[in-house]
Amino acid sequence: MKDLKNEKILFAGLTGQIGYRLASYLAKSNEVWGLARFRDEAKRKHLQSEGVRTHATDLGSPEFRGLPDDFTCLIHFAVYQEGGLDFDAALRVNAEGTGLLMSHCRRARAALIMSSCAIYDLPEDPYRALKETDPLGGPRSLHCPTYATSKMAQEAVARAAARQLGLPTTIARMNVYYGEYGGLPPWQFEWMLAGLPVPVQPGRASVCTPIHEDDINYQAGGLLAAASVPATIVNWGGDEAVEVRTYCAYMGEIAGLKPQFIDAPDDPLAAKTVVADSTRRREFTGECRVKWRDGMRRVIAARHPEIKLRE
Repeated sequence: MKDLKNEKILFAGLTGQIGYRLASYLAKSNEVWGLARFRDEAKRKHLQSEGVRTHATDLGSPEFRGLPDDFTCLIHFAVYQEGGLDFDAALRVNAEGTGLLMSHCRRARAALIMSSCAIYDLPEDPYRALKETDPLGGPRSLHCPTYATSKMAQEAVARAAARQLGLPTTIARMNVYYGEYGGLPPWQFEWMLAGLPVPVQPGRASVCTPIHEDDINYQAGGLLAAASVPATIVNWGGDEAVEVRTYCAYMGEIAGLKPQFIDAPDDPLAAKTVVADSTRRREFTGECRVKWRDGMRRVIAARHPEIKLRE
């Protein structure tokens, strides 16, 4: 697996829950430029304190003036994920914005574009591991109805741009991220801590392949090294499939909590997750280093040092 060192990286979307930690990690060994709206000035200052050079713009109408175009790598995690039915805005940011960004970085040696496992059709068997060639469609999220559609459009634009620009590209479909900064399992733990039930899909197991932020940091270099023309398509999740109720029960056990669950078919937080086949990703990155039990224990310990966790 290739470590990223001494690269000049343009990182779009580094204020999000995944990108924020990765950008800070990469800035230790690379020249990182951060592209985002930077609505949170405190977050921008923190990134700058870690060596990230920031450039504020909106990918819906990007302004690249003053931004170099000699980057060696592009990492694109920015996403439109607002509520409502504004498909035009979602396509403008997620799809058109991706093409414009890749065009600006056409001189780069590789691009890593973040997609999502939310674009897969839900299989009848929730434990079946989905390969990159499985059917797409994606359930419409009540939280963000435009998400799956615009992410599929983003992939199409990225694939076309990779070929037209000759820009080696990896499109990575993220499964369930978690870490000290957030993600679905930490959010669910907070609900448990507050005595709230965790919403789940009735009559269907919510199974996923969660990936810890440390593995995301370690694997980014390998996914960039796998970039190609035509674009490389790969699932980006952990190596272990686990059901939401199972990992919530584990978090409750070590923290002295008894999780409650509520069937909530119309709740956008009742995760409609899928299991991502990690075979192809392991070819590029090797196996994950963080097992899900160890990772979730670490996350709780970091976020809640006041809780004495049980062995």
